[in-house]
Amino acid sequence: MAMQSPFFNKREPDAYNRQTSPNAAAAAGAPTSAATPAVTTVAANSVPVKEGESKLTVGPNIKLKGVEITDCDTLVVEGSVEATMDSRVIQISERGSFKGSAEIDIAEIRGEFDGNLTVRQKLVIYSTGKVTGRVRYGKLVVEEGGQLSGEIDFGTSAPARAANGTRPGLQVHTTAA
Repeated sequence: MAMQSPFFNKREPDAYNRQTSPNAAAAAGAPTSAATPAVTTVAANSVPVKEGESKLTVGPNIKLKGVEITDCDTLVVEGSVEATMDSRVIQISERGSFKGSAEIDIAEIRGEFDGNLTVRQKLVIYSTGKVTGRVRYGKLVVEEGGQLSGEIDFGTSAPARAANGTRPGLQVHTTAA
């Protein structure tokens, strides 16, 4: 008789129910008390994921390396990713890191990004965020404490050369101390 792997069985319906509010617990038939905390996790100022859109979350302590990520509307990085991707939204958490190349509509960086980043619409670097490498953006918001270094260009198309051979945009060069 063959045994089925427990990893691919359906979840019990009540085993993973999360309580989001005392009203939800009451609706589910669970007892409520004043000591029952309400659990809500909504990231302020983050881009909402619409129902039916694809979302990939690389959780804490997870390392995803050497891949090409396609057809992903939102990538949430809480662990470590080394990849190439073309997506709509990337959200890198405080402990998350992305190394590689990405073409994104909206990027929210709270952790680290290293590589080639093209943001077609809006790049937001929060106070804990650090972006290094070659960066192109449509709009840029950097909170106090956020770090941005490397070759930085406004606009998402290839930068044009000026008459004197230099390129427009911000170029940051650092020297070792």
